[in-house]
Amino acid sequence: VQLQASGGGSVRIGESLRLSCAASGFPFDGYSIAWFRQAPGKEREFVAGYRWGGRTANYADNVKGRLTVSRDSAMNGVYLQMNSLRPEDTAVYYCALRHGAPTFSARDYKSWGQGTLVTVSS
Repeated sequence: VQLQASGGGSVRIGESLRLSCAASGFPFDGYSIAWFRQAPGKEREFVAGYRWGGRTANYADNVKGRLTVSRDSAMNGVYLQMNSLRPEDTAVYYCALRHGAPTFSARDYKSWGQGTLVTVSS
């Protein structure tokens, strides 16, 4: 299994970024890819998850309406579109894989990408 996250960068408050997670090495149906983030000094937290077979997504409450996770079948992966970015969105963003529906706990995910840094400043 390989997961590769990309697309991070430095933006101003209110701007947008799109992260990509390219995935390979598993059958996709029955699996979910989720985005987590970890800010300095904080625990890794769930952001959004996409269930591949069901084409359904779920989100942490603090990102609903601003962040959208979607599928890219051509890339075999998922995007995380981030709009109206805030300083509190600053973190390293990771994509992760598990069999079954997305869950909020990082412990439930067995495979992780390397992370991509997002910095939001004024």
